[in-house]
Amino acid sequence: MIKSARNLLRLAAIVRTLGKYNALFADELRDRQPLIAAILRLMSSRRPVPGRAGQRLASALRDLGPTFIKLGQLLSTRSDLVGQQIADDLSELQDRLPPFPADQARAIIEAELGRSIATLFRHFDERPVAAASIAQVHFGVTADGQDVAIKVLRPGIIRTFKRDIRLFYWLADLALRIDPNLKRLKPVEVVAMFERTSLLEMDLRMEGAAASELRANFAADPTFNVPAIDWDRTGERVLTLERIRGIKVDEADRLRKAGHDPSAILGIASAAFFNQVFRDGFFHADLHPGNLFVTEDGNLAPVDFGIMGRLDRPTRYYLADMLVGFLTGDYRRVAKVHFEAGYVPAHHSIDMFTQAARAIGEPLLNKPLNQISVGRLLAQLFVVTERFDMETQPQLLLLQKSMLTAEGVGRILNPNVNMWEMARPLIEAWMRENRGPEARAVDELHRLVVGASRLPTLIERLEKTADQLAATGLKLDPETVAELARLRQRRRRAELAPLWIAIGALALGLIALLL
Repeated sequence: MIKSARNLLRLAAIVRTLGKYNALFADELRDRQPLIAAILRLMSSRRPVPGRAGQRLASALRDLGPTFIKLGQLLSTRSDLVGQQIADDLSELQDRLPPFPADQARAIIEAELGRSIATLFRHFDERPVAAASIAQVHFGVTADGQDVAIKVLRPGIIRTFKRDIRLFYWLADLALRIDPNLKRLKPVEVVAMFERTSLLEMDLRMEGAAASELRANFAADPTFNVPAIDWDRTGERVLTLERIRGIKVDEADRLRKAGHDPSAILGIASAAFFNQVFRDGFFHADLHPGNLFVTEDGNLAPVDFGIMGRLDRPTRYYLADMLVGFLTGDYRRVAKVHFEAGYVPAHHSIDMFTQAARAIGEPLLNKPLNQISVGRLLAQLFVVTERFDMETQPQLLLLQKSMLTAEGVGRILNPNVNMWEMARPLIEAWMRENRGPEARAVDELHRLVVGASRLPTLIERLEKTADQLAATGLKLDPETVAELARLRQRRRRAELAPLWIAIGALALGLIALLL
């Protein structure tokens, strides 16, 4: 009861702030929940508030504080929840807050690292260069003369976040009670994902690990320079990394004046994005212009590794097959990969899904290449798949947002060039290597080996179950006993199956080489 009363009071304050910006969306609820819509309309501002609905919502979330700013960033990846226009507007939500005092930053650094500022740094700049909802950044010079950026977690941010997340769980549960149709959108799971990713983001050691992994992935690529982590000066609330010097990637005029070719930079960005998504399955999911710099030698350097995305190999295969299907007009292929991945339930008609895919793809093929947006294509696809009970795929929504951001950067650098076309040689090579006949044969062989290696264990479990039943005095049917004997023989053969499959694969490989 006390918890509910506290949540209701907090909810009233949130509604008041949303109402001030006319961001309660009463009209959208008018048909489904007329009573709630009428109440929300009464709580909305009587004066007109400038801006689109998404822009007004972004302003309200900014006023509500750090957790709500992070929520707005999450919702910007969920066009299936809020609609494409609102998602686009929320993606412009600036994660900026007034800085906290430098003496607090110093105290956090010293408490976290167990050493004085004077011991850690030859110079520590009191004035932060950036202040966001979770942390702020100071420049400094280490005791051994290295230029670094020092990220410091906001004081009290974890306590504030945990208080707000309890309210979000309560609201998600309340929303499901009011409208059970929202179950498909998994509001509780969305809050859980938000909690999990945000808490990870608030442990700056995890951000350091993400940067380190991305740096290792591009160790052989001098065109994409991920800053090195100073682990001696990094902890849960402090992250110290190599300072990046350069020009923001969206400052095209400055880039030209510095002698850089924006088209060449776009080529580097296209290759880097492709390699992150398809080659590695680990990508920077917040590469807006403020987080990507062009260094003096014309290469790219990312910063801020708090939001990262992962795609497993099957998801990358699905994505590649689906995109190729759209770009070649093979809509049957688009439909098949959705059914094969299990994203669309089998009881739906593949013919109808093919037709829906065509409705998305045909307008795309009629556009000039430089106007094709893969990010918007994915957004339209997610909207259409709602009708076919496709469950939300958070990793793909995060990727879709990242694609839109990358395309926006591409248009700034060169509006006449499509970044996906620049990456086409990489895409084709990756497809040959991973989706060609040889690759598919290797995948099938791998599945056979895995299946064969599991068979003895399954048979052994059946034997143990039969022995346990016999020990209880239960008599098995003679045919069952005979079948168990056959299974024992099969297990002995199955134990050798992976070896024979591997020998056969090796022989086929040698034959292929000789031919």
